[in-house]
Amino acid sequence: MSAPLLSPVKLGRYTLPNRIVMAPLTRNRTVTDNIPNALMALHYEQRASAGLIVSEATQVSPQGLGYPNTPGIHSPEQIEGWKLITNAVHAKGGKIFLQLWHVGRISHPDLQPNGDLPVAPSAIAPEGEVATYTGMKPYVTPRALELEEIPQIIEQYRIGAKNALEAGFDGVEIHSANGYLLDQFLQDNSNHRTDIYGGSVENRARLLLEVTEAVVSVWGSDRVGVRLSPSGIFNSMYDSNRAVTFGYAVKELNRFNLAYLHLVAPRVEGFGSPEDQPDLGADFFRPIFNGTIITAGGYTFETGNAAIASGNADLVAFGRLYIANPDLVERFAVGASLNKPDRNTFYGGDEKGYTDYPTLQAS
Repeated sequence: MSAPLLSPVKLGRYTLPNRIVMAPLTRNRTVTDNIPNALMALHYEQRASAGLIVSEATQVSPQGLGYPNTPGIHSPEQIEGWKLITNAVHAKGGKIFLQLWHVGRISHPDLQPNGDLPVAPSAIAPEGEVATYTGMKPYVTPRALELEEIPQIIEQYRIGAKNALEAGFDGVEIHSANGYLLDQFLQDNSNHRTDIYGGSVENRARLLLEVTEAVVSVWGSDRVGVRLSPSGIFNSMYDSNRAVTFGYAVKELNRFNLAYLHLVAPRVEGFGSPEDQPDLGADFFRPIFNGTIITAGGYTFETGNAAIASGNADLVAFGRLYIANPDLVERFAVGASLNKPDRNTFYGGDEKGYTDYPTLQAS
């Protein structure tokens, strides 16, 4: 049987041995000061046969923190912690990009420096609760960023990109999906601004494009990707015309000649489109985007191969399957059965459900 997933592919300046991407997976395994550690290095090393690893979401500043025990890329100690991981992945012949992250309103004063309010494009609270170090708490109404503060946000991403370069990554991915800060600026239910960052789609996309320009200035365009969730409703997201909003953003991203566009497919649990709007998957963006497309969202070996064979995507990202199968590439190659992920160990904890899933060789 033909298996496009197992064929090599060009991505930016790299030629990857397969089209299987380890999706960014928040696992909350840092222990001290959001510093990556040896346990995390083992986790990534075990999965280095992926064509590309995209790291878990990594905050670009203390202000960008939204969940306990997630890694940062804003301190010297964090840079050194990430070197453990990049060195381990490279020793196994793998490639790894860092995902740059600012959560915006998806935070809480308990997680913010000096107990400050989280920041956002507008003072609009998301629905639901947030995990803090002392348990779940309702989201608060964030503080709308002042116009003069926005260059500081862009600088946070630029410094995060610079630190990722120092930490030995092969590239970076800008996280503009899933209801976090850049997505909050892009969509009109969370962005009610009346200045140059609000109102029209051109204004709402401005911050994403300015952040992309800043990150590309550090890495060059062929080592930068962008992640979007055009059909996502996670974290209380909604836009009155997703096709126009995301179509415009993707067309404008073409000018950077990025390494790739990473799309969260609408079928992901909790990410489905609102009833009044169509799903926007890779098939919608293929005629719009001029470069490489990665699609993510509950794929299997069979559906992943079909996505590539259709021509709508070039690579497929796997999340939950990679949690439970460190040797996913090898299992796909021989048609082996897959370990089942244990949801109880997805977030936080120790090696259980993190580095102790058996490989085929161990089995």
